[in-house]
Amino acid sequence: MSRDLFYKTPLQEGFARLQQDLLHDDGPQISTMRNYRFAIMVYDPGEEFKLRLEVQRLSSALTAGGWVVLSISLQQLLLDRIRAQGEDWMQRVAAMEKRTHTMDPERGLNYLRTRLAPHIEGPDGIAADCARLIANFVAQHPDKAERTLAIIGRAGALYPFFRSSALLKHLDGRTQHVPVVLMYPGQRVANTGLKFMGQLDPDNDYRPRIYP
Repeated sequence: MSRDLFYKTPLQEGFARLQQDLLHDDGPQISTMRNYRFAIMVYDPGEEFKLRLEVQRLSSALTAGGWVVLSISLQQLLLDRIRAQGEDWMQRVAAMEKRTHTMDPERGLNYLRTRLAPHIEGPDGIAADCARLIANFVAQHPDKAERTLAIIGRAGALYPFFRSSALLKHLDGRTQHVPVVLMYPGQRVANTGLKFMGQLDPDNDYRPRIYP
């Protein structure tokens, strides 16, 4: 019974370690590089709601410790980008995807990739939106800049059109030195490899500390 009382799931262990590293007496310890404050929390895509609960607990603990937490939804940013193209654009793309999917599902998916990629990839895509939100947040809380955390979630909404390694690459140097933690739905492969949504080929292009 005592074991069950104190047992923590891997996800809970990961968040406990992350919280400890963020609240370290010498400042956030989520990276061994001073000017690279990124970390990744890996979780099973089927545990999305469990993840959100842990994010809420972490946010509450950080807030109690005098921190300010900025939550960024990649799903919302993607929807905002799509809506910005206008109703006519969305209807045309949806109609064409439906026709091509009927002929060949893979062809329909590739069509969506070609239409969405210019709007979400690269330094002026979703990464720019994240950087803008962080910069605006820091500007509104200048006295909390050293104790602000950005949590980026809902990455699954970008599957299979975007790789999170590209997101972090294009965010590097644009976060106002704010620590950033990406919630990553997928699987860890070896020490530094990650498999997005458990489906794509493992991506080893990761420099951040990976939890759990």
